[in-house]
Amino acid sequence: MSLKDDDSGDHDQNEENSTQKDGEKEKTDRDKSQSSGKRKAVVPGPAEHPLQYNYTFWYSRRTPGRPTSSQSYEQNIKQIGTFASVEQFWKFYSHMVRPGDLTGHSDFHLFKEGIKPMWEDDANKNGGKWIIRLRKGLASRCWENLILAMLGEQFMVGEEICGAVVSVRFQEDIISIWNKTASDQATTARIRDTLRRVLNLPPNTIMEYKTHTDSIKYVLGGLGGTGP
Repeated sequence: MSLKDDDSGDHDQNEENSTQKDGEKEKTDRDKSQSSGKRKAVVPGPAEHPLQYNYTFWYSRRTPGRPTSSQSYEQNIKQIGTFASVEQFWKFYSHMVRPGDLTGHSDFHLFKEGIKPMWEDDANKNGGKWIIRLRKGLASRCWENLILAMLGEQFMVGEEICGAVVSVRFQEDIISIWNKTASDQATTARIRDTLRRVLNLPPNTIMEYKTHTDSIKYVLGGLGGTGP
């Protein structure tokens, strides 16, 4: 985020200088406005290893047992930052608390840039997610393996992957990976098989696929909150 211009300087200048400065400031602001699209874009640095897609980390924490509307959920989710390269990812990740060390009812989300981790987002609304429930103590390793596989394009399903979530709860932890098209059974099967491999899951691990429309119906029935 760029810093604002400091307007708190000495204003006891003659009118000509002031007018000139105002003109220069307007031009600067105009130039900034015109270049803001470029300035905001996250790109790999020199000699960095670019990822196929830019991704954004998000964090949310909510009070358990309290149904959450879509609006309040969106207000509660905080964007941590966006990265475009392997090196930028590690800069964020190395400073983040590991899921196993989070307390309470917390979630980390990692989604492609431009996709909000909400069912209602255009990229998600026709999709679904694979859900894996983990006993306590496994979340940190599984989350790291999952997101590294996602960033490394190991799922081999084109543009289908939207993002991943780790949800820390009191009795268990939950990880999920979201894709765009819930009705594409070949894609969802490939994602499931890749998940088993990259997470090295035991054969008896229960994996559930849930469409986002089912999740929304569940919430509308007054049984939970929006989001993951």
